[in-house]
Amino acid sequence: MKAISAPKTTTLAALLAFSQFISTIAVQGAPSLSLTPGTSQSTGSLTINDPNNQTWVISVSTNFTVWNEVTAWKVFNGSFHTSLTFQPGGTPVFYRATFDPARQTIMDTTAAALLLPASPFNYANPALPANYLTPPISLEDNTPTNNPITDAGAALGRVLFYDKRLSTNQTIACASCHQQQHGFSDPRTFSVGFNGSLGTRNAMGLTQARYYQRGHFFWDERANTLEDQTLQPIQNPIEMGMTLPALVSRLAAEPFYTNLFTQVFGTPDVTTNRISFALAQFVRSMVSTNSRYDVGRRIGFANFTAQENLGRQIFFGQTGNATCAVCHAPDTFSAANIFNNGLEFPYVDKGVGGITGQAADMGLFKAPSLRNIELTAPYMHDGRFATLEQVVAFYNAGIVDNPNLSPPLRTGRPPQPPGGPLRLNLTASEQSALVAFLKTLTDTNLTTDPKFSDPFNYGN
Repeated sequence: MKAISAPKTTTLAALLAFSQFISTIAVQGAPSLSLTPGTSQSTGSLTINDPNNQTWVISVSTNFTVWNEVTAWKVFNGSFHTSLTFQPGGTPVFYRATFDPARQTIMDTTAAALLLPASPFNYANPALPANYLTPPISLEDNTPTNNPITDAGAALGRVLFYDKRLSTNQTIACASCHQQQHGFSDPRTFSVGFNGSLGTRNAMGLTQARYYQRGHFFWDERANTLEDQTLQPIQNPIEMGMTLPALVSRLAAEPFYTNLFTQVFGTPDVTTNRISFALAQFVRSMVSTNSRYDVGRRIGFANFTAQENLGRQIFFGQTGNATCAVCHAPDTFSAANIFNNGLEFPYVDKGVGGITGQAADMGLFKAPSLRNIELTAPYMHDGRFATLEQVVAFYNAGIVDNPNLSPPLRTGRPPQPPGGPLRLNLTASEQSALVAFLKTLTDTNLTTDPKFSDPFNYGN
């Protein structure tokens, strides 16, 4: 590749001549531009990577002297890609991308920045099964009265969730560590922060976050509400490294954000409370009710294989002595409490006890919903298990005794005193059956639904 000279206002330039594509490298490692050949001699593609989200003016020339503007493209969330065409076999054609400080706001509109539907997606009133509308499941709903889910509010939350502006160097979004195709979790053991540093716990999946009656969030429940939780990663020195005043100023400078905030809250003011409210609405809208389990529940599980039905019976304690459903209650498969599941002793990670300092809280953690568990590997707060088979094998025979081991994982049931760690004594085929049942909780409708996808316009 070869760099070419350009006017003083130009930080990036690229040459396209006949079927040869030559691109410059980034100035000081910030923005970068590349041209790549297409499927024919007359097509190619232009990609601009720019974490500063600037506007670039694209011009064409045949002689490097007279340049005619073709269009201007705004990078809205780190990158932009478009196709280019030219006439082969004739006069060489040159393309140039230039940066003009005076034209940075020419495309800052909602229509240009975001690929939103003409009619808002339905977040506020999804079609929920009847049992979600009555106790006990309705009592698990942690939606506060002052922040109900609205279509406009969750749509704003969707934009914020995918926006890398929320990190100090504009390289990390909430979605970087909570990926839709992975049940809004991270397939890495520990997530990578804005400066390349690793976190200390696996990113918990967000499916069914709305249905957790305790209403606390993070593995150690240090956030009292989901609204509180949404702001903490933004300020975390490893995760996103941002300050809230700087974030407010950054978002308020974007016309498409002031437009969205007006739609939701009635005025264009960007505040931390409004940011947290919108993000919480979007996360609470991630409700899974379309798995094979949900279908089976309506038809007596006639859609299950014999293996899956055996796994279901084991999970619910109808066969054997497993207590899975005690900590992961149907049909949200969420927990009603915090638990010590006997991963280790002494405690490497103190969990809730690390926050409260109380001996009785050491090694206790929030138990996530099992919805989409097939997609959220690796497992446990430290990502120690790579597969569901390893998880089941642990609960079958690997629970470690410790002073705070939760009663459902001990032998002995009231009125008998609690005993040592529970051993399920499942055969290999029974363990496989339990894994097969857990996979019936997969809901690909949630992981492919466009209303939960990245809304930014990255070109074509």
